[in-house]
Amino acid sequence: MIALLVVAGLLGCAGVVLRRRLLIVTVEGVSMEPTHRPGDRLLVRRVTLAGVRRGAVIVVAAPPGAPPTDPPLMVKRAAALPGDAVPAGIPVPDAMVPSGHLVVLGDNAAQSADSRTMGFLPAADVIGVVLRGTSR
Repeated sequence: MIALLVVAGLLGCAGVVLRRRLLIVTVEGVSMEPTHRPGDRLLVRRVTLAGVRRGAVIVVAAPPGAPPTDPPLMVKRAAALPGDAVPAGIPVPDAMVPSGHLVVLGDNAAQSADSRTMGFLPAADVIGVVLRGTSR
């Protein structure tokens, strides 16, 4: 009986730890098509900027002026990290991405609110990196 309670307690603790490190996000909008479509569910590992690699699909907090979503999150691709050259088409005065910022782009450039319209995104807005996606 005590062993069963210990196992149940450990499983409960593991669940709490996993919820702090992982979350599930549902894609809204078409900005990441064809990679991710509206309704796709994504498993996201919470990270800071240090855990983001160039080219990774990430989830970020939507900045002011971004299309409204509930919750206010955006799924984008990390195109450039601090110290990288700014990709063509990003309307910013700097030639390099400044410390504490990144450039994010949607895969569907024609229908994406991203760094092409919003400029650099603060690193503090990074929620996590997409580990896996499932279609609806």
